[in-house]
Amino acid sequence: MRTNFDFSPFRRSTVGFDRLFDMLENSGSTQAGENYPPFDLEQRSEDEYRITLAVAGFRRDEIDIVAQQNLLIVSGRKREDSERQYIHRGIATRAFERRFALGDYVQVRSAELKDGMLEIDLVREIPEAMKPRKVEIGGSEGQQIDQKAEQQQVENDNSKDREAA
Repeated sequence: MRTNFDFSPFRRSTVGFDRLFDMLENSGSTQAGENYPPFDLEQRSEDEYRITLAVAGFRRDEIDIVAQQNLLIVSGRKREDSERQYIHRGIATRAFERRFALGDYVQVRSAELKDGMLEIDLVREIPEAMKPRKVEIGGSEGQQIDQKAEQQQVENDNSKDREAA
């Protein structure tokens, strides 16, 4: 069941949520009918993830992985082998493209193809400026201590100036 929601009233009264509304509007259309190749999504730790795609029959040079801002695109295109004559072809080697929306600060660490499984390791690396930090609470006691320290510094500077003269 697909319902279309109109998010324009919300877009008018919010700032900075454009990407969220775009994801909500496109979520139904991007995943509809998209089931090849099958994949697993695994959380390995608090900030590490792994996507595993079953890409049997594809070689390394037939698979492309493109990481853009908040988007990972994995695509594969099998090269035609004109030398072979097939009587029955049951192994799926059709072209595919899988898109994964990545969260903020999620980067692709590595990708490895072994035994027909493509493993893509992701890590979330939050910049120091964005990490939570403790903020000290100031008040009248803290201001008095700061003022006393400032007065002592001024007095020390004045006494050094007198000694130098």
